[in-house]
Amino acid sequence: MQLVRNWLDKISIERIQLELMNTVYGSGHASLSRLDPRVMLIWYLFFAIAPWFIHNGTVLLGLFLFMVTTTILSRAAIFIIIILCLGLIGQVGWMFVISLFFGGSLESALPLLLLTLKLSIVSLASITVFSGMDPERIGDGLLALGMPAAFSFSMSYAYRILPVLFGEFRNIMLSYKLRGLAPSKHGWLYWRSVVYYMKLLMFSFFPLMLATAKRSRTTVEALETRGFSYGMNNPASKRLKLAHLHIAPRDIAFLTGSALYVALLFWVGGQYNIL
Repeated sequence: MQLVRNWLDKISIERIQLELMNTVYGSGHASLSRLDPRVMLIWYLFFAIAPWFIHNGTVLLGLFLFMVTTTILSRAAIFIIIILCLGLIGQVGWMFVISLFFGGSLESALPLLLLTLKLSIVSLASITVFSGMDPERIGDGLLALGMPAAFSFSMSYAYRILPVLFGEFRNIMLSYKLRGLAPSKHGWLYWRSVVYYMKLLMFSFFPLMLATAKRSRTTVEALETRGFSYGMNNPASKRLKLAHLHIAPRDIAFLTGSALYVALLFWVGGQYNIL
């Protein structure tokens, strides 16, 4: 119980907010942040789609190891990795239990293992791109690839607003704690504390939505006052905004190295299939 208590003390709203701020505003120190965002988005598009059409265990395992390497280079926040692991374990775990319940055997673990590898590859590729690049560069990359200006800005804005929303959520939770009465005893398996915090979460939802709507309205008014719609639809303004993007030799080397590695994996997978 003491070990569980220590872990719960580390997983707090303040810690999550700090990790999000480090992910959003501190991604410039990552190795992959110097790459052109268009290159990273094209690279991500391949690794987000291709694994679903691959059934060779050797190829999938090689892609998974490659994604682990790129995730390390992107310096993703540790709590994002923890959430990913918990999500994969929970999603694949209940599918395995259901397969056993309906008459399956341990042989069903192999297809679920392949599914887990595919989900892990796609998820780690997403973490690599969105944790390794600044939100502004992601928006510029989407805009340069032909996406609508409103969609590109929305992606960048949503990414940056997450720490602010967590800060607002933290303030609401603290206000309810000050006005409420926490249980004097935790109860068996901390069920009293769990019920108490679940009530706080439900009570905090509506004020958080109101605060989010208020911030969104203020942001829209500020952007329109500065000519956001006109600037994003003006070709000269768009060229000026995207003038800093250029394909460097390191971008070509990154795409070439990734393509050679994938080709080598397919060749090895054609010779040996470990799963």
